[in-house]
Amino acid sequence: MNYFSSNFKLGILGGGQLGKMILYETRKWDVQTYVLDPSPEAPSKISCGQFFQGDLMDFDAVYKLGKKVDLLTIEIENINLDALEKLESEGLKVFPPTSALRIIQNKAKQKLFYIDHEIPTAPFERFAYASEIKDSITNGGLRFPFVWKAAQFGYDGQGVKLVRAMEDLEGLPPGECIAEEMIPFKNELAVIVARSEGGEVKTYPVVEMEFHPEANQVEYVICPARIAPRVAEKAQEIALKVSRHIQHVGLLAVEMFQTEDDQILVNEVAPRPHNSGHYSIEASYTNQFEQHLRAILNLPLGSTESKVAGIMVNLVGAEGHTGPVVYENIDAILKMEGVTPHIYGKKQTRPFRKMGHVTIVNKDIQKAREIAQEVKETIKVISQ
Repeated sequence: MNYFSSNFKLGILGGGQLGKMILYETRKWDVQTYVLDPSPEAPSKISCGQFFQGDLMDFDAVYKLGKKVDLLTIEIENINLDALEKLESEGLKVFPPTSALRIIQNKAKQKLFYIDHEIPTAPFERFAYASEIKDSITNGGLRFPFVWKAAQFGYDGQGVKLVRAMEDLEGLPPGECIAEEMIPFKNELAVIVARSEGGEVKTYPVVEMEFHPEANQVEYVICPARIAPRVAEKAQEIALKVSRHIQHVGLLAVEMFQTEDDQILVNEVAPRPHNSGHYSIEASYTNQFEQHLRAILNLPLGSTESKVAGIMVNLVGAEGHTGPVVYENIDAILKMEGVTPHIYGKKQTRPFRKMGHVTIVNKDIQKAREIAQEVKETIKVISQ
């Protein structure tokens, strides 16, 4: 099929920053795009061919977009899967396929999937209702501390809470959830796997992630990860095993823990371009967004090798600031060598909202990390 400067139409469910960055690549290749998002101010609105406002969990909104396009992909997992299944049954290509999304959209199903396929993961318990957790603790089945996770609709640190005592259970949403054993670990890692419709598979280098202690969001992504080669190889192997069993098409970001004794445990996965791959825009031969397009369009996958060491710094709204956004001191970081800011186009900031990211590239990973720290301390996302 001819995708370029043609009548082919690609649909994207979700118009946030990931969709916007996918559109950088569709515009480069002159691929027509239709985007659905609930917000009239979605970042993707200015870059797509046609924009439709609608709820991603609404059957009719998702189905109607699917009937307008030749292929449908996503930038967020929280979408109406029944509509996708109907579209697939009528012959539309949906990537990643709904079968993969059924597993991934629910964290309890995702964890059971790992157990069924002998993929290493932290021990956990599944609860139909959060109220059942107290009974389990009282009866000796569950012990503090543990990590509570909502089974569905968690995103960007939401739907996750560290529980150390009974009072930490107050105010939790009442629905299905999991309680995961606290695992002592020395690194949080991620591997992005690209899989094309034809079955070609490539992995990006293992990256290391440093998280904000309060917001549970990634602050820094470091590529390559500062780990032993044998640990990196093990992480790549496990990511490929997850990819092989889920049978996704497109990108799959596999987040993992490296334990104190160098075991690799899968935490969770995302079937789309991912925050852990943003460094690739400046640092890789083929960035993750172009690779996603190559995979879903069944084009040859590009090189996943890095041209240079890369570090990504997330730009999130400062605490105490809500309202029209101001990027304070952005001119100062633009003076720094190898520093590239990406602004997502969200007009309103609030505490810990993802507003952009900055990539730092350097031949020396340690120097890149030092510059990343300076960037983090310099630029501030505040309100007017």
